[in-house]
Amino acid sequence: MEIPKLISTDDHVVEPAHVWERWLPAQYRDRGPKVVRRGIREIDYVGTASYVEHFDDDAPTKVDCWLYEDLVYTHKRMVAAVGYPKEEMTLTPITYDDMRPGCYDPKERLADMDVSWVEASMCFPTLPRFCGQTFYEGKDKELGMACVKAYNDWMVEEWCGDSGGRLIPLAIIPLWDVEAAAAEVRRNAARGVRAVCFSELPYHLGLPTIHTGHWDPFFQACADTGTVVAMHIGSSSKMAGASPDAPPSVSATLGFANAMASMVDFLMSGVLVKYPALRLLYAESQLGWIPYIVQRVDQVWEDNQGWAQTKHIPEPPSTYYYRNIYGCFINDPHGLRSLDEVGVNNITCETDYPHSDSSWPDTKQIVTKLVSGLPEEAIYKIVRGNAIKLLDLSFT
Repeated sequence: MEIPKLISTDDHVVEPAHVWERWLPAQYRDRGPKVVRRGIREIDYVGTASYVEHFDDDAPTKVDCWLYEDLVYTHKRMVAAVGYPKEEMTLTPITYDDMRPGCYDPKERLADMDVSWVEASMCFPTLPRFCGQTFYEGKDKELGMACVKAYNDWMVEEWCGDSGGRLIPLAIIPLWDVEAAAAEVRRNAARGVRAVCFSELPYHLGLPTIHTGHWDPFFQACADTGTVVAMHIGSSSKMAGASPDAPPSVSATLGFANAMASMVDFLMSGVLVKYPALRLLYAESQLGWIPYIVQRVDQVWEDNQGWAQTKHIPEPPSTYYYRNIYGCFINDPHGLRSLDEVGVNNITCETDYPHSDSSWPDTKQIVTKLVSGLPEEAIYKIVRGNAIKLLDLSFT
């Protein structure tokens, strides 16, 4: 069996060093993000999503760092992992010279997509982080707004521009200004962008929750323009953990947990009642947990209406899941065995290139095994059809 070519709804781009120097207006370029090469002794993993770097200009190991205001972001091998053996996908600091060029070069990316049977790919940011937190956390919000727009211009015109639609644009927003965020959604939608990054749990960023009504202008803009709200695990700058001294393997295993909490938040918030055209995508959170959550939200809605404050949800919450929400998978046999509960119309696939979880270069073989035995129509939907519909793509 040869499956149709895949459309991946979750990959990543390592922004090339010239992005903001080339795409920012001239008056901001000296203060925008820049890459410098520094000596480094080691990088320590701290907590569930933080790192401490120990720099030493005399150290023989070099790393390429992004500098932006007080931020120093170092490239690590686990983030640009493709091409390395699994045991070498570590926190080792690296330079652009150490990366596979497909991490940052669009033509090389297309060639690597061909290797893994991928026709089209949507990429989340690296330096801005998964929903633009870098610019939200910066002090100069005027500069931050310029950096957001410059990133989106680069994404649309340079990263995706000459790809023939194979690289799918994914925008970021100024999280600190909801009206400007809505305007940026509309600006990008007018030139064909159909997806925007958002935080799975904005509360963890110090932002208003989705229950407050604060985000309504943003949700309205997305609903009006058919822009998908794409939420990647870790887009709240916080990964689920257990014991504070647990190894990184615990947080990695629990990577789906924030997406699970976010989905329940949306299903019980009334947002999807208010905005029936709004569509959500949960990236890199896999699928296997979804059947229980869909069952549980309906059970709570049905059995606890006296105290659980669900009267603003007129239909069982699962109604809005099947109508409005999409998940995606890398390698999740359990999730695909639960296809009836997850929903054949609610699944997209991903390769997670170039991260350490990526299925590249074996994506075709992995997905072929996962969907083996499914009806031909279901396979088409899972590997490409649902993504085409969700993102309004020109593919068939």
